[in-house]
Amino acid sequence: MGGFRSRSESARSGEGQRKKATGYQQRRPEHKQRKSKSRGSGDKVRDVVFGVLRDVTVDGAFGNLALPKALREAGIKGRDAAFATELTYGTLRARGLLDAIIEDAAGRKIEKIDSVALDALRLGAYQILRTRVENHAAVNTSVELVKAFGAGQASGFVNGVLRALARKKPETWIERVAPGDSLADLALRNAHPEWIAEVFADALSVDPATDAGRAELKRTLAADDARPIVHLAGRPGQISGEELALITGGTEGKFSPYAVYLDEGAPGEIAPVREGMASVQDEGSQLIGLATTRVPVAADLPARWLDLCAGPGGKTAFIASVAMSEQATVDAIEIADHRAKLIEQTTRDLPVCVHVGDGRKLEAIGDLDAPEGGFARVLIDAPCSGLGALRRRPEARWTKDPQDVAPLVTLQRELLVSGLAATAPGGVVIYSTCSPHPKETSEVVRSVAARTGAEILDVTELLPELAETNIAQTAPFVQLWPHIHGTDAMFFAALRPANNSTNTSR
Repeated sequence: MGGFRSRSESARSGEGQRKKATGYQQRRPEHKQRKSKSRGSGDKVRDVVFGVLRDVTVDGAFGNLALPKALREAGIKGRDAAFATELTYGTLRARGLLDAIIEDAAGRKIEKIDSVALDALRLGAYQILRTRVENHAAVNTSVELVKAFGAGQASGFVNGVLRALARKKPETWIERVAPGDSLADLALRNAHPEWIAEVFADALSVDPATDAGRAELKRTLAADDARPIVHLAGRPGQISGEELALITGGTEGKFSPYAVYLDEGAPGEIAPVREGMASVQDEGSQLIGLATTRVPVAADLPARWLDLCAGPGGKTAFIASVAMSEQATVDAIEIADHRAKLIEQTTRDLPVCVHVGDGRKLEAIGDLDAPEGGFARVLIDAPCSGLGALRRRPEARWTKDPQDVAPLVTLQRELLVSGLAATAPGGVVIYSTCSPHPKETSEVVRSVAARTGAEILDVTELLPELAETNIAQTAPFVQLWPHIHGTDAMFFAALRPANNSTNTSR
């Protein structure tokens, strides 16, 4: 349940047209409805929230990119920004569950409801069902939003549906739309599509038809549906997790010696972040960086490391901070120009050379002067379905499609083959994805290893910090989970190319 209450500023927001949030691979809805200009509902916070919801619905914007921009433009900070974040991300995460309940309460299919009215119903329903906002406030502000955004004719309908929702307990509505023990019902109760719940069960090796399997999957889905806290990463060699925690008032991470947890606050306003000594980075990403730098490699290798899929540069900066202390350099490959620029900004003052090109065709990257014999360390943080980061990309679970996975698997295999070919004898490749989907994780690694003769190393041995989480059960791979590790559901593996030297050291 959300615990935020708005201070509800009474000033009316100025008229303005919201711009489309940027991002790659955006989805556009089949039936696009024009956004109307809003003169404001009288509630500045909810005006911003609703504008972002409309951007997501109409333009396929990414909520986690659109909201921070909207908050900055509206000058909303502090508790009101936290309230806006809870309402926006919570509504987007719970969309499928909210839609099922709205359909039941309205007696009308979602497809038959006006788009503006539907977004207002989702926002109002989220407040009634999942926060401590007073029901009358949720109803009244949703009605005003409908009027302000050009759908006043639907205000009576919105008022009636939300009042109907408020007359029953949230648990009653959830029981009405998902009453059984089926996988579909378990998924919907925890605001996930059935196919994603099935993927999680497969990755966890649990049977949701059994009590034990159902309980484990329920814990997984519940953790994936919860609002994640902010993770900070100190730059190795510049600031430790202990020092960062003292400065920020946060809590030291459980696993990474550079991690700090923040329950609230604006990370961009923290001095170490502004000064480039720390950044926002999930602790799972930090563990991938640690594994990349900890695997033993042959002692006589050139001090050259490669990040094959580097954008936007968070992991690049982490490993480059370690590389600097070891007098090594990192070549970062990124196929998109705009993301390459982000890497340059993120890694300024670090020993990183950014190249624009396709990681599958390193020989075609003209400015890449690869070392003779290959790189000592190669990180492949491969493009993936992103099923492991659904907590932080709130609308993604409802826009992704199982058919998206197959072409990604082809790309992942090609990148891993390329990375292995670019690795020196005695070197190592770390392959990672922000997805627990077995087709993108263990199956990719095992198929490429069988094809190339690469040796799969036991990456769990590199991270003794994870020992208490029984990570050995996933050996030789590491699979992280929100309900076990508090991180995104990231996967990573270590491989050594065929015919490599066994005389290895740090």
